[in-house]
Amino acid sequence: MRIKHHLLWIAFAVALTLNSCQSSARPTTVTASPTKASPTPTETAASPTPNPTPEVTDPSACPPLDAELRSQMAEIESQVIQLRGLLPSESVSRSLLTSDQLRERVIQDFLGDYNHEDALQDVRLLSLLGLIEPGIDLWQLYADLLTEQVAGFYDTEADGMIVICGSGFGGIERLTYTHEYTHALQDQTYDIRDGLQYNNDACDTDSERCFAIQALIEGDATLLQEQWLRTFAGDEDRSDLLEFFADFDMPVFDNAPPYIQSELTFPYFWGLHFVRSLYLEGGWAAVDTAYQNPPLSSEQILHPERYPKDSPVDLVSPNASDEINSDWEKTVHDVLGEWATRMVLNEYLPIDQASLAAEGWGGDLLLFFYQEKGVEALVLITQWDTMRDAHEFSAAFHDYGLSRFGDPEISSITSAQWAYENGISYFERVSNQTLWILAPNEQTLEVLQKAIPLPVRTSS
Repeated sequence: MRIKHHLLWIAFAVALTLNSCQSSARPTTVTASPTKASPTPTETAASPTPNPTPEVTDPSACPPLDAELRSQMAEIESQVIQLRGLLPSESVSRSLLTSDQLRERVIQDFLGDYNHEDALQDVRLLSLLGLIEPGIDLWQLYADLLTEQVAGFYDTEADGMIVICGSGFGGIERLTYTHEYTHALQDQTYDIRDGLQYNNDACDTDSERCFAIQALIEGDATLLQEQWLRTFAGDEDRSDLLEFFADFDMPVFDNAPPYIQSELTFPYFWGLHFVRSLYLEGGWAAVDTAYQNPPLSSEQILHPERYPKDSPVDLVSPNASDEINSDWEKTVHDVLGEWATRMVLNEYLPIDQASLAAEGWGGDLLLFFYQEKGVEALVLITQWDTMRDAHEFSAAFHDYGLSRFGDPEISSITSAQWAYENGISYFERVSNQTLWILAPNEQTLEVLQKAIPLPVRTSS
């Protein structure tokens, strides 16, 4: 349900950095991890990487990097090593691409395993949840969003930097390089794909865990980027950045559904919030420790004080597929998470009410079924940390139902049922668990109710 896009989304990451740094030009006090040898400025300036950085260039499109540009990139690498306290194990290649080639590469790398049929299934689910309008071309929207104002990125598959040529190397490009070289150090130190299990197979199984890991990765690089701007950026860098944003706009992002906007910005905004809280407690050493025991949920990112003790519970999936007839296909068996629960409620409730209602999330199970003729059904089972949390969510969901579906046909202290244009919405609370079913008709609703009696068991 969530696209795994590991690149610097330049507008948001840079905007965060400018916002946090514009009030102070004083250098940041750098706290390096005691578990890593932290090179001195003299050492890193002399040798930022073990070997000369290889450069891959298409001679028909991009001229080779000149000596001055290579020197600037090497200097930034040295500065990032000094700030972050991670030593590179090998040099990082730089592939030079034109803007058109960069767009093609981004689409290939980040949408290569996400086809139009996958996007169509996501539209069905997200529209049923009320997060986007049905009929949207989600694949094309992601393609346009991921290539809007991207200046470069670190490719975890190729273990190299992708750099756009022909755009100069001013403040935006230098800040981008800072962020992306941090990803290179993360990858060499912690192995993003296999060590952190941030890869397609693992993320298809648990997108919520990957969403949290992405926030750790991007929050780390965004905090480092912030420190670099305060410590090493010159007046010309700052002037370039301010000039860039003076007439900057992102029409694709500005016109995207609010849920999609928040999905893209969550790893940077909330990731920075999470990583900064770790850094303030114990410097970069505390951040490094988080890679050894990564966050498991958006709840831990939203509430750093709950990391690492408040782990989500695993709910045992009921055999709902055995109960409904063969015309149905189950396409999603995943976790929604606190952040997405908040976003669902926020479509019809004020953000303060939605946030309070989603807080106390303890774990959930999301099931989505569909028929080829366009009929869908959804089941969301959520366990809450306390009875009070369950009651708060139930009260907010009643308001959500009134706003989205109108007056309920059936309503009691523990359950409610609404009829609406596309089917039936049913809600129930038993102890500290809640059940939400969206079904196309009474018959399907009764089958799902029978297949999923509350409370649902949790795995040990």
